[in-house]
Amino acid sequence: MTVISMDLLLGAVAPGGGSCLTSVTELAAAGGRHSAVAPAKFAPVRGNESVYAYERRYLDGELRTAVVIDSKQSQLNRAESGLMLAIEDGHPVLSRIPRVTVTYSSGDLVFSDLGLPHRVFDGHIRAGTRDGVPVTDLEFYRAIRDASPANARALLDSSPVTLVFGGWDASRRSRQGRWRSTLVGEIIGFCAGTRTDMRGGARVDPLAMQVSLSGEQALQMIAQQSDELSPKKVEDLRKSVVKAQKDKKAFSGSPLGLGGIPPALSQLAGVACDRIIRSHVLSFAALRQIRFGAGAEGDQACRALLAALALNGLARSDAELYLRANCDLIEAGATRVTLDERRGREAVLEPLGIKDADALLAESLAHAESTAGVRWEGPVLEVTGNQAIIEGALADENEKE
Repeated sequence: MTVISMDLLLGAVAPGGGSCLTSVTELAAAGGRHSAVAPAKFAPVRGNESVYAYERRYLDGELRTAVVIDSKQSQLNRAESGLMLAIEDGHPVLSRIPRVTVTYSSGDLVFSDLGLPHRVFDGHIRAGTRDGVPVTDLEFYRAIRDASPANARALLDSSPVTLVFGGWDASRRSRQGRWRSTLVGEIIGFCAGTRTDMRGGARVDPLAMQVSLSGEQALQMIAQQSDELSPKKVEDLRKSVVKAQKDKKAFSGSPLGLGGIPPALSQLAGVACDRIIRSHVLSFAALRQIRFGAGAEGDQACRALLAALALNGLARSDAELYLRANCDLIEAGATRVTLDERRGREAVLEPLGIKDADALLAESLAHAESTAGVRWEGPVLEVTGNQAIIEGALADENEKE
């Protein structure tokens, strides 16, 4: 098996190199073959109830029904999360990744382009200020937004995660930056069909299955909790109390989380899958479209550095098989990593663990420093968040007890 080395990455990102590195792992439900797993939920086109995403995919030459257990965007978020946790732990190399941070006035809310959905082009950043100056007026930030595949050095020096995980400067009137993710991945499960069963749900109150309140008592409880409830929730609760008073009925404490809920088939059940597959693709072809104004050898070193960063995030993501409740998975076999060598040929590579991925990133960074003058020294722009965003933040109005 070939080891993933810096020389291998340098060859892959050079003109004529392989198109992709592919990583595929067979997974299984931790509870056994009889167990169902909870796939990702999506908002429906119509109606209010969440749905699962079913697709038609080929498996061993047969067209089958597959359910999306973890989407492409979610898999990228898990890689980003792995990098963020390492940075928070003071990792000596990852802490040097250039990034843009946003801090809100409370001081305990800090976000960065590693966690914001649109990375360095996110609305939290664009709405912020630096020393009282709007971020969008800063020459430094304008250079980031003006970066293009012809010269993406400003992004490499300030937000390399945008080049790895993608970003779109969608709100800009012109010269919108559109950066595809060079790393993509997903987890899918092959199942019998698209019929979704329902599972039972209930709530047991240790005091009583039913708690009735007078209108005055209910309004007092609502007032006590109003600072922690969304305005719409408070309004809806008060309207319910007024209606109960008008009808001369007691108010049920259920909307306030009091009393029990009888068992009912009211929630999406899990899906039984006979095969679960996690796959990732790192596109060297996409990396080769980007230049950094450092000459052929320097640009090659910069691309290899980005590839090493992507592989580090992937290694950290794969190391933690944590998705969501009722979706515990285990590895059913070894991860198979291959490198496309063009014209139908491929090389089988040794999968990277976190330790090896760290060493590869450190070596790639040192090479990019000496060859292309890259300097990674941590946060490059610290933004003060717009307080109006915090004041306007509301919880999901559709959340249920």
